Amino acid sequence: MTVKKKKSRGREVNRTELAEINGVSLPTIESWVRRDCPVVQRGGRGRAWTFNTADVRNWREDDIRAESSHTTHATKDELLLRKLAAETEQAELDLAKSKDEVVPVEQLERAMVKAFGEVRAGLRNVVPSRAASRLLGETDETTLKAVLLEEIDHALEALADSDLINESDLDLEDNEESEGAESA
Repeated sequence: MTVKKKKSRGREVNRTELAEINGVSLPTIESWVRRDCPVVQRGGRGRAWTFNTADVRNWREDDIRAESSHTTHATKDELLLRKLAAETEQAELDLAKSKDEVVPVEQLERAMVKAFGEVRAGLRNVVPSRAASRLLGETDETTLKAVLLEEIDHALEALADSDLINESDLDLEDNEESEGAESA
């Protein structure tokens, strides 16, 4: 004999009871209502709010699933605010671009590759050649380390004083034109 699972119809409770059952505060219940939590009867002049516990439990399960999948149930007002915020952010980005306060990622990547290449070349070329003559015949480990650190610091200071990234490195149009001319 198969036993059918009886569908729970829940019980009707007021806001305070619903908060206690779910272990949340009254402001949380109010937030749920704004996010379309099912209500049997809305409260008002002398009328208590009424909720069905089974309906609320089912709604909460769906709501938690939606939140975990990053699809929230936003109200029309929330969506309008998000749209306004996105439009404002885009306008601010456009303004920053027109003031040359931002550069495309591709330009910055190219400039950084060039800068790190300069650092690498400086460390690999300068440090060994300068350190070799100073360390010739040296056997004391402490002295070896001190000389190497001095030479590394000297190379890094020289690199810090130079312009590793020039304005022309950040000029996308010129770089694209010269790359196109090189490949032609």
